[in-house]
Amino acid sequence: MATFLYTLGRLSFRRRHFVALIWVALLTLAGVGAASAPAAGNSSFSIPGTEAQKAFDLLEQRFPGTSADGATARVVFKAPSGEKMTDPGNKATVQDTVKELSDGSEVVRVTDPYQAKAVSKDGTIAYAQVSYKVSGMELDDAAKDALKDSAQDARKAGLTVEIGGDALQAVPHTGSSEVIGIAVAAVVLVITFGSLVAAGLPLLTALIGVGIGVSAITGLASALDLGTTTSTLAMMIGLAVGIDYALFIVSRYRAELAEGREREEAAGRAVGTAGSAVVFAGLTVVIALVGLSVVNIPMLTKMGIAAAGTVAIAVLIALTMIPALLGYAGRKVKPMGEKGKLLGRAKKPAPTEKPNLGTRWASFVVRRPLAVLLLGVIGLGAAAVPATSLELGLPDDGSQPTSTTQRRAYDLLSEGFGPGFNGPLMVVVDAKNSDDPKAVFTETGDEIKGLKDVVTVTPAQPNKAGDTATITVIPGSKPSSVTTENLVHGIRGAGADIKADTDANVLVTGSTAMNIDVSEKLNDALVPYLILVVGLAFLLLIVVFRSILVPLKAALGFLLSVMAALGAVVAVFQWGWLSGLMGVEQTGPVMSMMPIFMVGVVFGLAMDYEVFLVTRMREAYVQGEKPAQAVVTGFRHGARVVTAAAVIMMAVFAGFIGSSESMVKMIGFGLAIAVFFDAFIVRMAIVPAVLALLGRKAWWLPKWLDRALPNVDVEGEGLRTRTDRGDEDRELVRA
Repeated sequence: MATFLYTLGRLSFRRRHFVALIWVALLTLAGVGAASAPAAGNSSFSIPGTEAQKAFDLLEQRFPGTSADGATARVVFKAPSGEKMTDPGNKATVQDTVKELSDGSEVVRVTDPYQAKAVSKDGTIAYAQVSYKVSGMELDDAAKDALKDSAQDARKAGLTVEIGGDALQAVPHTGSSEVIGIAVAAVVLVITFGSLVAAGLPLLTALIGVGIGVSAITGLASALDLGTTTSTLAMMIGLAVGIDYALFIVSRYRAELAEGREREEAAGRAVGTAGSAVVFAGLTVVIALVGLSVVNIPMLTKMGIAAAGTVAIAVLIALTMIPALLGYAGRKVKPMGEKGKLLGRAKKPAPTEKPNLGTRWASFVVRRPLAVLLLGVIGLGAAAVPATSLELGLPDDGSQPTSTTQRRAYDLLSEGFGPGFNGPLMVVVDAKNSDDPKAVFTETGDEIKGLKDVVTVTPAQPNKAGDTATITVIPGSKPSSVTTENLVHGIRGAGADIKADTDANVLVTGSTAMNIDVSEKLNDALVPYLILVVGLAFLLLIVVFRSILVPLKAALGFLLSVMAALGAVVAVFQWGWLSGLMGVEQTGPVMSMMPIFMVGVVFGLAMDYEVFLVTRMREAYVQGEKPAQAVVTGFRHGARVVTAAAVIMMAVFAGFIGSSESMVKMIGFGLAIAVFFDAFIVRMAIVPAVLALLGRKAWWLPKWLDRALPNVDVEGEGLRTRTDRGDEDRELVRA
């Protein structure tokens, strides 16, 4: 591995024009593809195997033309103070609006509030529901504009009008905080390298890699049904790992220059050593992201694969374009320890220079390993405590910012009709195999009326064949509450009894039921996913470190950091701690996808720091240093760079906290705090403490396993042997 990458690094350095041309061509090609591709909306959402999805599929068969998965909008009207919606003037305005909405070519039907009894008991609030032929993703701009215009006309008449539902789903934006995150990364790089040129290389290559990845996703979005969230998350992860991978190779290049090597040789050795760590670190991230497909949720699978592709591009760019750009930079990239003009005159450090901070910290940990270990574990354990009250759900209009019309419509409906009105349950009764379908429909409605937390049960609406009917149930609690979840299970339990008596299937669907099914599906998939991803990465790290205990320690440390990060997410987004600072306007359940997505991404990133830091320690140990001294040596060479990489990654992730979409905001915060816990507590404190306590046992590997494993040579031992032979040959020539 090291020898191959060494050759690749030297070749890229020497043929830099060709390498740069290839990547620029790929970026141009991807950009043209993205510009010419049709625009993509929000990804369609289907959950194979769940009861809610089966009910949707059944509705498509038994109620053809009703567009069960079509977009919906609720136009909510509120009368001025002191007036009623039943007043003649207000009633005329609403009916004009309903008529105007009915003229749309994609509109299936519009309910009249006065005929559908959709006026609140106090008469101040009413709503009209608009159903469309196509999904929110496919709804054209003209239909959305017509919806907005009709609401504006009613507002001019003096009514308060807001629009809820999925017909007006907006493309999320991240705001200026994303740019701030990149700016922080740039500052950290300048401080780390002391040179604008050296600092600019990781940023440039990361932006090119993300540009190719996101452009490719944009170009394929319509064909593969990729939502806007997919490209946002790919950008988030691609930027973070792209900067970090390039940072490690540039840092190693400067270290090789400091040892007196020529620039082409230094580039080759940097790619051969640090590049090997980049390859295996990237592999762990890719495994974690692609492994999301085991959950069998198409949207999550697409997000994982798209992000994994962006990570793979980041690895390839770091291995090829970084040495090419180093060739262009020439002497503008200084050897390590030699400052550029930006931060001081160029001078080499004195031989008696005091140990750096990484060396001093590692020496302290080696002297007090047990105390540091206990302090780190207790601290992370305390941070993880809120995770014990974790509640899962999917966002609805109630989690939108109060500035949006969707959130205001949600609040008006809660005010006028109760909190459960925003999450109606649709019960589908399949009585095709029953002797008396009508009796089954009536019995089902009566059974549901007897359950707790039921406010309204509408009469059954059968299809033309009379063998299937839908019943709408309005809960008494808000959609994301545990009480509503219990009601869904209660209806399904009653349906099981009805099936036993009448052979009719009773299915519960709707967005609220779908969210509950998703949460349960993700919970069930979490343990198999952990086993798959951690197991594969564990085997990979055994090959990298030639050890059993080091990969085991890495996996356990990851579990500590991810639990602590989940605890922080619960504290902010569920409990409301520091919610104002984070821009969280509405607390509630943590998104169902958050734990499993965080596990996947954080595991990959955690292994990045493990590989980069511990390979330096193993390199020193293989060269003959004692275990404790190898830990100190690893920190002397790697702590500064790992710290910079962690700060950069935290800044990039934190930049997405400003997103308007709650999922992106939550993931940005969760990943940023997880990187903090993992890099600064687990990898910088717990890892050296454990290695110091284990001593030589940390690097133990059974002889039979050592012989069976392939030798990937991450430490670059083959390069040292090659260099030694080259030195001997040159001595013979001189003689």
